[in-house]
Amino acid sequence: MLFYGPPGTGKTTTALAIAHQLFGPELYKSRVLELNASDDRGINVVRTKIKDFAAVAVGSAQRQGGYPCPPFKIIILDEADSMTEDAQACFFFLCSPCGGEFLDIMLLNFHRIIEPLASRCAKFRFKPLSDEIMSSRILHICDQEGLNLDSEALSTLSSISQGDLRRAITYLQGAARLFGSSISSKDLLSVSGVIPVEVVEALYAACKSGNFDLANKEVNNVIAEGYPVSQMLSQLFDVVVEADDVPDEQKARICKSLAEADKRLVDGADEYLQLLDVASNTMRALCNMPQEFSFET
Repeated sequence: MLFYGPPGTGKTTTALAIAHQLFGPELYKSRVLELNASDDRGINVVRTKIKDFAAVAVGSAQRQGGYPCPPFKIIILDEADSMTEDAQACFFFLCSPCGGEFLDIMLLNFHRIIEPLASRCAKFRFKPLSDEIMSSRILHICDQEGLNLDSEALSTLSSISQGDLRRAITYLQGAARLFGSSISSKDLLSVSGVIPVEVVEALYAACKSGNFDLANKEVNNVIAEGYPVSQMLSQLFDVVVEADDVPDEQKARICKSLAEADKRLVDGADEYLQLLDVASNTMRALCNMPQEFSFET
């Protein structure tokens, strides 16, 4: 089986729940091998840990404690997309002759797995969690931990975590340590590092005005306040997409500029220059300026 999707949506939890439900506490250690491929991702891991685990035959044990105890083992590869292609190929050839003796559960980014391995797996996509599921689980945690979270703060937490329950719990834990048991929407925003809406809208309005000096001023303000530019690009993307007064062609030009700047930031480019480039390209698109300026010689 191949579980893929965004982080914090329950892939690892589901795999572990399946293993515990099948074997129970007594046979779990002998029947289940769990590896985090981010730490152990070389071909030697497949040749040693997985091969040694596969070498031990599965006995015909009877049901214990009411658990099914099927006659196979489970190998859980968390973040299997971090494995090298050689390790993935070795794992494929190791498991192929075993037939029904193994149930391989891989948790990964689907596009980084080799085709022979992906084609033999049943694929299950995990979507970002809905606001209802997020809210019910967060309220359960607050009830158990004695935290007071009002409806506005709960809505804010669901919004900034973007369907990632792990991220939501991390924000909630950080806010509880810094601000105590009563947590407001403002507290969650300060912990999460999300840029205030008014700052994003000020940059967007400056780009829409067509005044480059004003846009440059807003860019300098963002850098001076220490806001992460990658987060600014993400929130600016949401503003552009949701804008009803901007044609699709202009949105496409802006989104292309955002994507290119995000890639450069990942490669280590300067944050000020990239945000200024995005602001200038956004201004060109919103004000119907040419994409490239021509200089007369």
